[in-house]
Amino acid sequence: MKLSIIGLGLIGGSMALDLRKRHFADRIFGYDKSPVNQGYAKQVGLIDEEMTMDEVIKNGDIIIVAVPVGAALKILPQVLEKINENQIVIDICSTKATICERVKYHSNRKRFVACHPMAGTENSGPWSAISGMFDGKAVIMCDTEDSDEKAVQEVRKMFSVLNMNPMFFNSVNHDVHVAYVSHISHISSFALALTVLEKEKNEKNIFNLASGGFSSTVRLAKSNAEMWVPIFENNKENILTVLNTYIEKLQDFKRLLENEDTVGIDNYIFNANKIKKVLNK
Repeated sequence: MKLSIIGLGLIGGSMALDLRKRHFADRIFGYDKSPVNQGYAKQVGLIDEEMTMDEVIKNGDIIIVAVPVGAALKILPQVLEKINENQIVIDICSTKATICERVKYHSNRKRFVACHPMAGTENSGPWSAISGMFDGKAVIMCDTEDSDEKAVQEVRKMFSVLNMNPMFFNSVNHDVHVAYVSHISHISSFALALTVLEKEKNEKNIFNLASGGFSSTVRLAKSNAEMWVPIFENNKENILTVLNTYIEKLQDFKRLLENEDTVGIDNYIFNANKIKKVLNK
């Protein structure tokens, strides 16, 4: 299997690492708009060859488009335009509706499988690639009825090598769900980081006082703006809906505290604790 990766960051690099290590890919070709990323990926063996965009499209049996969603919207139609009837293209973007809509009527739409591996860290770049990052995580495959069945099966095989559990969603429903379970978490982390930085001017004190709870909550605030701005832009309406509900819950807590309603706060926390049942499923 020859694998081509467009975008040699955390996700693309980590996929390359384990797909080679687990003998899914015999050869891995890579392109990144950053010569530094591309050169580093070759130097540490994430890829076998640095190539131009046209070359990676030509040479891969499976072509992974691992770039931010804004770039993917531009690149995907170009990639699909240049492939043959045996090649497969996937994207790994965190929003799916605009992606699937963009290529819905493309003549090579059947050769495209829309994917979202639900894994990652707050780090970016090929130097952040880690083995085992996908193990036990879910991979969402969207609108597979618009894809060739054999292409879907081959992509499922690839993700099974990464030990991922497949889930199948309509692309529009996918974007609603990830707004709740992923996108709002990042916004909360960004807001908390800004709140602390605004109020605590002495950064040394932040680090001295930071406990495990603060560090884990604010960890996502380290995430790359280049990736997340397009995500927020492309999932705007769903995120605004979630934000409105989130703000209401914050305001509920604020009122309880202002009114010294300890019983209400107890109930607030008790009801929130029910998340344990969901997360332990």
